[in-house]
Amino acid sequence: MAFSGKYEFEGDENYDAFVQKIGLPSDKVEMGRNCKIVTEVVQNGNDFTWTQHFPGGRTTTNTFTVGAEADMETMGGKKFKATVKLEDGKLVADFPNYRHTAEISGGKLVEISTSSGVVYKRTSKKIA
Repeated sequence: MAFSGKYEFEGDENYDAFVQKIGLPSDKVEMGRNCKIVTEVVQNGNDFTWTQHFPGGRTTTNTFTVGAEADMETMGGKKFKATVKLEDGKLVADFPNYRHTAEISGGKLVEISTSSGVVYKRTSKKIA
């Protein structure tokens, strides 16, 4: 599956319930609500650089190789180690308190995060 590209936030589902479930601090909750995040993905085989650009200039970058443990950072800024896997064309990573998947569907980047049965879905359209 080819993930490379630049994607702009288009819409999400169940944001408030999800961030409440994972305990995101209130300042981060407001910053992320309907936030026009631009996600930039550079893929070279199984090697990825996954960068999220937030309004105001804040950027989070995770660099990883599918199947190998990597240092990662959550959207709330928490650092942890994870092994990203490829399952049925989806990138799958277990974050500290949620499971995150990403796939390309209909030319869009679809990310789903699940925590204790609460599902958050973010869709981003390809802009480059």
